Amino acid sequence: MVLENVARMSQAVAAESGRTAKIGLLAAGLRELGPDEAPAAVALLSGESRRMRIGVGYAALRELPPPARAAGLGVRETEDLLGRIAAVHGHGAQAERRRLLDDLFGRATEPEQRLLRGVLAGELRQGALDGVMAEAVAKAAGVPAAAVRRALMFRGSARAVAQAALTGGAADLAGFGLEIGRPVRPMLAGAAPGVAEALEKVAPAALEWKLDGIRIQVHRDGDEVAVFTRSLDDITGRVPEIVAAARALPVRSAVLDGEAIALGPDGRPRPFQVTAARTASRQDPERLRAEVPLHPYFFDLLHRDGTDLVDEPGERRWAELAGAVEGALRVPRTVTADRATAEAFLADALAAGHEGVLVKDPAAPYAAGRRGAGWTKVKPHHTLDLVVLAAEWGSGRRRGFLSNLHLGARSGGEEGLPAWVMLGKTFKGLTDEMLAWQTAELLARETGRGAYDVQVRPELVVEVAFDGLQRSPRYPAGLALRFARVVRYRTDKTAAEADTVAAVRALAGDGL
Repeated sequence: MVLENVARMSQAVAAESGRTAKIGLLAAGLRELGPDEAPAAVALLSGESRRMRIGVGYAALRELPPPARAAGLGVRETEDLLGRIAAVHGHGAQAERRRLLDDLFGRATEPEQRLLRGVLAGELRQGALDGVMAEAVAKAAGVPAAAVRRALMFRGSARAVAQAALTGGAADLAGFGLEIGRPVRPMLAGAAPGVAEALEKVAPAALEWKLDGIRIQVHRDGDEVAVFTRSLDDITGRVPEIVAAARALPVRSAVLDGEAIALGPDGRPRPFQVTAARTASRQDPERLRAEVPLHPYFFDLLHRDGTDLVDEPGERRWAELAGAVEGALRVPRTVTADRATAEAFLADALAAGHEGVLVKDPAAPYAAGRRGAGWTKVKPHHTLDLVVLAAEWGSGRRRGFLSNLHLGARSGGEEGLPAWVMLGKTFKGLTDEMLAWQTAELLARETGRGAYDVQVRPELVVEVAFDGLQRSPRYPAGLALRFARVVRYRTDKTAAEADTVAAVRALAGDGL
């Protein structure tokens, strides 16, 4: 089947505002494609092909050959061509990638070119990434959605999971399991305004300090150690102290979940940017280790010495963790149903310089890749991870810089809402360095201009603190942030990980 069919399907999905309708359209399209071509379409439409890192930047997508008049590109053929581009390395690689890219786009019709640009730039804007796609694959294959989500949790690849579901059904999906050396999608936390509200959901609960570091997943098999980030990137070579700590544990094999954080001489956490810069750097890791040492803190154990623990309740996993990891390497934890005790534990975390606490259900299994009720984060101030949709030019000492940010949340497929839902604006909390940085980054993502603002691709995630929410008829969700201010840019997160309108409504509670 030609790629144009997938391009038309993507357009139809983008035009639908409801999650159920999107799932139905995708499922019908995948059934029409069949098991031979549907997995390749899933890779393209879920954004997985973007993660191939084919070495093509935004500038290369601005100058492309004119579109073909007739559709001729196949779906699997397109995936293979993207793979060829990704495989180009060494001397003359840039020119060869340019040649292959021009050849691919020269054979693509206008709808196909639009789809490919969206895939390679990570901006399909169809509101149908992993979550919706998993439901669509399940419906197309006639298997339980939970089976697809579980397989995706372990395998990570939407394409591979779609292939299994569409060819072998539930039996093949059941074959996916935890593999040491292959990262598992991390379990995520919802949010609550305070510990009292979190304890209303589950009590007694386990409370842990919420550290402001980099999420790490550490796999050990004998002397072999691999360290992965929240986005499943392998950073083993950059963090020798984490590798050494894992090798020193009294286990033969293990899969651990935790945080890596840079600490000052006084033991207090250094700014997040210091930790982020250290883990992102590809310079001499031993020199960086001496200059900015990282400390690992583990809070979960998914496998130990041949036994998988993912499906075990939290209290069992934490007991195994205590037996495998010394206290200095574990996140502080207490179990209580008492509000005063929980508040005191939160105060201790804040006094130590950390963000807040996580409130966890001791009976909950490890639900990777999902924000459920099992984990809830509590910070002293409301914060959301939002995406910059546009920015207005500053005035006075900010003249020449993009200053006032337009902030949006993901619709999450909520009926009647666009893919990105604006919640307000802010120019507060921005340092001179942040102004310069965000101006350059936003201009690189420019999609259009008005008299006073610049519209941008929804890619940059910014953590925003605010004092509350209020009703507002100006915005599609009927909500607006009160006294919003920038905390930091979350360069470790993608737009797909930004908070949803549902999460904002949950924070608003019954007060609106």
